[in-house]
Order: sequence, then structure tokens, then C-alpha cells
Amino acid sequence: MILECENLSKNYGSLKALDELNLKLESGKIVGLLGPNGHGKTTLIKILSGLLRQDKGTVLIDGKKVGVETKKIVSYLPERSYLSPGMKIRDVAKFFEEFYEDFDIKRANAMIDELGLDRESRLKSLSKGNREKVQLIMVMSRKAKLYLLDEPMGGVDPAARDYILKTIISNYSEDATVIISTHLIQDVEQILDEVVFLKEGKVMFHRDVDELRMEEKKSVDALFREVFSC
Repeated sequence: MILECENLSKNYGSLKALDELNLKLESGKIVGLLGPNGHGKTTLIKILSGLLRQDKGTVLIDGKKVGVETKKIVSYLPERSYLSPGMKIRDVAKFFEEFYEDFDIKRANAMIDELGLDRESRLKSLSKGNREKVQLIMVMSRKAKLYLLDEPMGGVDPAARDYILKTIISNYSEDATVIISTHLIQDVEQILDEVVFLKEGKVMFHRDVDELRMEEKKSVDALFREVFSC
């Protein structure tokens, strides 16, 4: 079991972001974390990454409490980039190499070259789609056990989305787990093994995608629209 969350709660003042959430995930899965904005997706991902602390409940990643040891095996892509726009692509790769023991700089550079990007280019000179691709390449070039991708396709064009999906599938090992938080369900559902619907800070349901399609006779996107009336 790569992830175990038990009675996980987090409040922002009077707002309940997570409400006694329970979730278990096995290794070797691509999991969609789905729900409308403001229902706890980013809060959960930040807790798993170690950026936020829960108010109540327990989280175990690969059997360990969130901390220094789990950060070594968790690779996190935030919704908003934390990289300085003035950095060159090669500096970003060097930063990741120095910071993470499991970072494969050869793999990262090969993917950058494949994209036809100049490693001397600064991030601010790239299109939004290419900036997103560079950051995803860095995150997926780690040999992590758990990848946390918060809105990896937000605000990029369909061609960039296709590249992002291909990069995710091609670069995670089969014994790792990828959690993708997104509202672009139609784009991502083709690669998902499982889906978790979050509503008001709770797991509404957690299902295997193939079973869901067989039993409900509808796509994940159609079921999401039905459940959340959108």
C-alpha cells in the first residue's frame, strides 16, 4: 500500500477543506483525483507532499509518516510553478539533480532535446505550454514511488495536453503510483486505472475505471457531470 489516509481533516478558519477523509491506494496505479474546485483536491495533495499539515488524522506514504523520508520518494508538480522565470532550462535540470538523489538528468535532457528546446532558453521566453512541459519533465524524471500532479494540463492547448499525457505514461515505473488532480476529465480518463471523487472534503467514491464503465455503462466524465450536476 503506497498511500493510507485515515480520518484526515484540515480547516481554513471555519472552512472545512478535508473532512475525516479516508483513502487507500495501491502501488502501480494512475489515479484521477476528481472534484469541483474548492472540494479539497489541492489541500490533499499539499498534505501528501509535506507542504501542509493536517489538523487531524494520519497519513502514511509507503508505511511512513509524511516528512523527510517521504519527500525522498514523492515527486510533486504544483498547480503554480515555483521555478524562477529567469532560470535557464539547464539550470532547472541542475537544480533538480542537486536537490533529488533519484533525479535522472540524462533522461530529462533527452526529453528536452526531443521537444526541440534550447537548454540555454530561459523559462520566461517559453510559451505557457512549453513551460508546463519542462516542469513536468523534471518531475517525471525522478524515480519516485508516488507522483503528485496538481492540474498538470491547466491552461495549455490540446496538443500540449497530449504531450503531457504521453510523458506521464512513458516515464513512471510500473510499481509507482501517479495521482492526477484535474478538472479536464475527458482528456485524462483514457490513462486512468482508478478514480477518486472528492466532494466537500470527503471521498465520495473510489472505483476501478474499467469496473465503473462496465457497471455504470458510462464514461468517467459523464458520471462526474451527473454526480456533480455540471
